[in-house]
Amino acid sequence: MNQGQATDVIQPRKAIQKLTPYQPGKPIEEVQRELGLTHVVKLASNENALGPSPKAVAAVREALAQLHRYPDGQGYALKRKLASHLGVDGSNIILGNGSDELITLALRTYVDPGDEIVVADPTFLIYRLAGEASAATVRTVPLRDFRYDLPAIRRAVNRKTKIVFIANPDNPTGSFVTASEVSRFMEDFPDDVLVVFDEAYFELADVPEFPQSLEYVKAGRSVLVTRTFSKAYGLSGLRIGYGIAPSGIVQALNQVREPFNVNSLAQAAAAAALDDKEHLEATVVNTRMGRKALFRAFDALGIRYVPSAANFVLFQIGARAREIARSLLKRGIIVREMGAWNLDGFLRVTVGTAQETEQFISELRDLLTSEKGGKS
Repeated sequence: MNQGQATDVIQPRKAIQKLTPYQPGKPIEEVQRELGLTHVVKLASNENALGPSPKAVAAVREALAQLHRYPDGQGYALKRKLASHLGVDGSNIILGNGSDELITLALRTYVDPGDEIVVADPTFLIYRLAGEASAATVRTVPLRDFRYDLPAIRRAVNRKTKIVFIANPDNPTGSFVTASEVSRFMEDFPDDVLVVFDEAYFELADVPEFPQSLEYVKAGRSVLVTRTFSKAYGLSGLRIGYGIAPSGIVQALNQVREPFNVNSLAQAAAAAALDDKEHLEATVVNTRMGRKALFRAFDALGIRYVPSAANFVLFQIGARAREIARSLLKRGIIVREMGAWNLDGFLRVTVGTAQETEQFISELRDLLTSEKGGKS
C-alpha cells in the first residue's frame, strides 16, 4: 500500500457522502493554461465588470501594514457605517465571509437533523447543498414561468419547517418577486420559521415594486436579509457579505459564528466601497445597459431568455448548449453551462463591460450563423 493511502480511513457523515460539490465558474487563468489563450473574457460568475471601487483598493493598501493584527472580530466600524446606510441599529447587523457564510450560519443555528427547509427549484445551489450537509430534509418547489411561486412555497411550509430561502433576484434566472407578492406571502406567516431573503443583487435590481424587505426586520419578524459586497461593489475576491435581522436572531447567529470570520482587508474595502456612490452608480448603469444589449441581441437572434433584474441573463440555446459553451471558451469567452441546475439547453451570461458584452454577442452570432450555414 502506498504511503498516505488506506482502505479503512475514517469516513465522512452519510449526509456528506451524498453531496455533489458546488463547481464554480472556470477562472481566467485556468482557461489560459488549458487553451493557450492570452486574452480571456470571463462572463460566468456574475462578477462586477468594472472591478472594485478605487477607494476600496486604496483602503486595502492602507490596511496592509496592520496584517500582523487580528481583525476586529465584531466589525464595529463597518457595522456602524452599514447601520447608518441602511437605517437600522448596529445590533441588527452581522458580517459574513461572503453572504454564503450567513446561509450556513442560519442552518447551524436553527436546523436540527431531520428538520425541513424549503427552497425553490432551480435557485442558488448553496441552499440545498448546505441544507443536505446539515442533514436537513430539503423540500423543493418548482419555479413557475422561471419565477418563484410564493403561494406554492407557502403551502410547502409545515410544522417541521425551520427555514425558507428566497433569492430575490433569483440566481440563475434573474427573475424577482414583487413587494405585493412578498406582502401576501408574509401575511400570517408563522414566526417560528425563519425567512431568509437572499438579496445578493439588490443594488442592481432597479425594477419597479421591488420589496423593501428591511421593513420586516424593523417590525421584528423572523426574517434574515442577506446582502453582499461581491456583486455591485466588486469585492468578490475578498469574500464579505452581511445580514440584517432582529437583534435576537443576530445574537443567535453570533453564537455559532467564527470569531474572526471577516478579515481586516475585507472590512476596510467594504467600508470604503460604501462611500463611493459614483462607482456604484456606474455599475448600475453598466448593468442596465448591458442587460438591454443582451435582450436586443437575443430578440434579433430568436433566442428565448428570461428577463433579468440582476447582472446576468439566462438564455436557451437547445441541445447544443454545451457545445456552444465550449466553442465560446475556445474563442476566449467563459459563460456558464447550466447542467448543475438541471437546466439542460440553457446558458447564463454575465453582463460585462460594453466591449465584453459586444464581443460575446458577436461571437455567439457568428457561431449560430456558422451552424445554420453548415446545415444548409
